[in-house]
Amino acid sequence: MAILNSVAEFLPEIVAWRRDIHAHPELGFDIPRTSAFVAERLREFGCDEVATGIGKTGVIGVIKGNRVVNDGNLKVIGLRADMDALPIDEATDLPYASKNKGLMHACGHDGHTAMLLGAARYLADTRNFAGTAVMIFQPAEEIGTGAVAMLEDGLMERFGIEHIYGMHNRPGLPVGVFGIRQGPVMAATDSIEVRIEGRGGHPGRPHECIDPILVGAQLVAALQQILAQNIDPVDSAGISFHQFQSGQRLVPVIPQTAELVGTMRTLKPEVRKFVKDRVGEVVAGIAQITGAKIDLTFQSFDAILFNQPLQTDLARSAAKGVAGENNVLETPPVMGGEDFSFLAQARPGAFVWCGNGDSAGLHHPAYNFNDEAIPYGTSYWIKLVENTLGSRPTS
Repeated sequence: MAILNSVAEFLPEIVAWRRDIHAHPELGFDIPRTSAFVAERLREFGCDEVATGIGKTGVIGVIKGNRVVNDGNLKVIGLRADMDALPIDEATDLPYASKNKGLMHACGHDGHTAMLLGAARYLADTRNFAGTAVMIFQPAEEIGTGAVAMLEDGLMERFGIEHIYGMHNRPGLPVGVFGIRQGPVMAATDSIEVRIEGRGGHPGRPHECIDPILVGAQLVAALQQILAQNIDPVDSAGISFHQFQSGQRLVPVIPQTAELVGTMRTLKPEVRKFVKDRVGEVVAGIAQITGAKIDLTFQSFDAILFNQPLQTDLARSAAKGVAGENNVLETPPVMGGEDFSFLAQARPGAFVWCGNGDSAGLHHPAYNFNDEAIPYGTSYWIKLVENTLGSRPTS
């Protein structure tokens, strides 16, 4: 395995950064401490440029190589890590557990940030590549708006980024193993919000009412039939509801309204459009059958995350250079969402999984990023830059 010796030498420092960030989680765009921490480290490393406030609280570190760029070669690549946490009460009892009640790094963004900082330190010191590496530290991934905010601030144009790369830890994948695939990697996610207005009344006279709870139950069941009967089994799609609110506890009244909130997930644009249209048709049909008034609202969060062929090959090669041929696996797509998808729409890109071992799952109160994965992820970033931006040295 080709973990770089110098990465191993300053691994304790990277671990310390990770644990410091873990102990001080922040949400969405409201991450002043994390952003300041990242910017301070990048300045210490001697980056050629450190830019803050990109996408509200995003941070950019620009590192230029000291090798000659041959005409026609790739000149600028972007590497992205996310920085935000989740509104979860931590249940780990770790010595560096969250100090901010109700907030937790339950998705490993602390580890992602630390690994990219480690790569930035190494690359700023050695500069053994041609062109420019742009280190992107993004806010608000968990709410699906951070990448778009950075794009709206001119991320790609301002820094001249030609390719874009992302990485996420993966519980259940052994430490020292990477996962990657060409094509769709993660699903488009769309929020479904439904408000049902029925006719409230006494439970002893249900015939005079339109029970919104019954209507909601019919709707949930009917929407599952879209997946069972209208979608080719080889095409992935999912509809799930995580909130259903109506009535008051211990009050014997058929309520007037009900509200449901759920998510639609798809891996192909044509399937996404079909399911969205079909949901609207089913809602209209249930409204007609029951006599209820049903308002349906869609809100798009993440696009389909798609790995382009060339960038996938470059990422796979870098991963093999770190972990070895047998430790880079072809992994199937997953139905989770990731707003790196918007960056990969703006520029050709690739997204890899880095094994987190036998840990609790992402977004679980007992989750913890595995520090043993840090040398692999950090070395991957370095190998990717040096391989992709490789050229002849200056004379």
